[in-house]
Amino acid sequence: MTAVEDSTAVAENTATGHDEYLRILDAIQTGALHLLAGFPHQPSALRVQVGEVTIEAEWQVSPAPVIAAPVAAGTVDVAGGAVETSAVQDSPTVGALFRAPSVGVFYRSQEPGAEPFVEVGDRVTAGQQIGIVEAMKLMIPVTAQASGVITEILKENNEPVQFDEPLFSYSPE
Repeated sequence: MTAVEDSTAVAENTATGHDEYLRILDAIQTGALHLLAGFPHQPSALRVQVGEVTIEAEWQVSPAPVIAAPVAAGTVDVAGGAVETSAVQDSPTVGALFRAPSVGVFYRSQEPGAEPFVEVGDRVTAGQQIGIVEAMKLMIPVTAQASGVITEILKENNEPVQFDEPLFSYSPE
């Protein structure tokens, strides 16, 4: 073999190795997304190890939220003293919502500087991509679950989101 043939063979092996690496990485990403989709609630962490197969999912345990009940206007007796109260207004109804499919960082566009997937007033159809949530370097598409018109954008670009957190409100069609 000549030096030229040797360098060509090395380049082909390197390209083949890189292609194999990309194929394996793609298979791991696809498997992780499939695994995440199968959980009833998105984990706060997911660890995948290929050698001797290890998959670990972790969920954060959080205390039950404390929700204050609305109080009617009037006087309430508290520990022997009367306290004046005013009526608590309910927050306005936002409407139907598109929610985050995972914990991660929300992006409104495909890449920095690109046009957002949707704006207020845009008509969307079921299955249309309307955003992205990045979770552990995986880009998870946010898709419209139903057809409608976007009425409000509830999260800003590059903002952290929790699983099932509202991202957009819309008016169903």
